[in-house]
Amino acid sequence: MLFLQLFYAFFKIGLFGFGGGYAMISMIQGEVVTRHQWLSSPEFTDIIAISQMTPGPIGINSATYVGYTAVVNAGYSHAIGVVGSIITTFAVVCPSFILMLLISKFFLKYQKHPIIASVFNGLRPAVVGLMAAATLILINQENFGTSSFQVITSCILFIGTFIASYRYKVNPILLILICGACGFLLFNESMPSFI
Repeated sequence: MLFLQLFYAFFKIGLFGFGGGYAMISMIQGEVVTRHQWLSSPEFTDIIAISQMTPGPIGINSATYVGYTAVVNAGYSHAIGVVGSIITTFAVVCPSFILMLLISKFFLKYQKHPIIASVFNGLRPAVVGLMAAATLILINQENFGTSSFQVITSCILFIGTFIASYRYKVNPILLILICGACGFLLFNESMPSFI
């Protein structure tokens, strides 16, 4: 039953996840944390962080990690958790694969048609809204901390990373390494406190 629910949930996410992986984050969170409660909010936040750091699309990486974690959290073995990963990864990719096979035949021929152009004009704001929802979901205690020092430091890191990436085009890998080092030095409980 769990495997069918995972397949159905991620097939829906793959079918309606316009805008790529970041737009899917809010949909994944709604299904796995809010609706089915397969994962806790901190587990989901950790999975998003891991999905961003590993190679590949974030939506597919998230689906893989969520499938594994949901199955293991349900009491199954780690080997069965791998089956959960395979099911969710296949489910999230399957709709796109099927749609691309169908659309690719007709898209080049009809892409200038007014109806098709109108559909894409309507999808663009929806994609921006889904990406904004994903951003708002990640602004939480797990990402920004609980003490005023953690919140202020996290906000400084967030703003600094945004400016470095957007304005100065700093390599994202370098930004991840710098922020990871800052997080380790500033927030590691085994290190001596700076405050």
